[in-house]
Amino acid sequence: MKINGTHYRSVWLADDGYTVEILDQTKLPFEVQAVQLRTLQDAATAIKEMWVRGAPLIGAVAAYGMALAMRQENSDENLRQAYAILVKTRPTAINLKWALDRTYQVLENSQHSQREATAYRIANEIADEDVELCRKIGEHGLKIIQRIAATKPTDKTVNILTHCNAGWLATVDWGTALAPIYMAHDAGIKVHVWVDETRPRNQGGLTAFELGSHGVPHTLIADNAGGHLMQHGKVDLCIVGTDRTTARGDVCNKIGTYLKALAAKANQVPFYVALPSPTLDFTVWNGVKEIPIEQRSGEEQSHVYGITPEGIRSWVNTAPAGTSCGNYAFDVTPAELITGLITERGICDASAEGLQALFPDLCGQP
Repeated sequence: MKINGTHYRSVWLADDGYTVEILDQTKLPFEVQAVQLRTLQDAATAIKEMWVRGAPLIGAVAAYGMALAMRQENSDENLRQAYAILVKTRPTAINLKWALDRTYQVLENSQHSQREATAYRIANEIADEDVELCRKIGEHGLKIIQRIAATKPTDKTVNILTHCNAGWLATVDWGTALAPIYMAHDAGIKVHVWVDETRPRNQGGLTAFELGSHGVPHTLIADNAGGHLMQHGKVDLCIVGTDRTTARGDVCNKIGTYLKALAAKANQVPFYVALPSPTLDFTVWNGVKEIPIEQRSGEEQSHVYGITPEGIRSWVNTAPAGTSCGNYAFDVTPAELITGLITERGICDASAEGLQALFPDLCGQP
């Protein structure tokens, strides 16, 4: 996707062929700043401190982190240590462990002298594959928007609500939930996006930044406005992303997703989840009971990052001194609240049967 006419991926290799570059998303949407990652610790910090976020992107950066580790030292001990450090950075998004497992399993059986080159090859493959997966998600999700558009008068717009950021900044390119929206806009369909601000990290600002850069009409709204808009018929469709999807179709996504799904169900608004297959976790059945929910620093809840009229970027405290702040980063939306799952292989019901039909090779079905 593009920023001011320039194409970017969210992670790429520098001209030297080994330094990893990312956009520091803690600076967005106020400043576009590239950051270089040269060591394992750089990659771990980027993931843990949310310089990068979004399950697919976290996985790709973790794979590059393994490559940086092997560039520093290709020993068995460093390989194990690199895995252990990176896998602890974010506990909820399954793509992290998926990418690390994929990389580790190849490297542990590789000659030490080949580990660096092999790790970079795998990381590049993961990044390129993610772009293609998201492109296909966009094509399948586009059909949903086209069907809704066909039922509306020609002068009406398809209004889509999304939560958090599931665009190209959360993946390597295209995005998951936003990919169908970009394709619909590019195809000439009139779309408008209701963008949840997504407290406490205000990741709706990233979605607004993306959509604005691409020319997609949108409106940034408070997290709690979605139900009101649905009650008044101002939402035709909800599309969100996911950090982990269980074998029966439960979806773990940014905190607040569950409430949007409840409101959508109550108001007969279709609620879709867009996901690439690395986000599937067939080892988990009941998402509410089994998925660990990351609890982040209370300062993310008590403070808001913004820009003053003087152009100074700053954190502002919004809570009384001494207030205890809870900061649950994710929630789980049960499968029965989800209209369908948009994947690179097509759209299916949010159910064990639906996922097994599309992914028999991944779920262990014959």
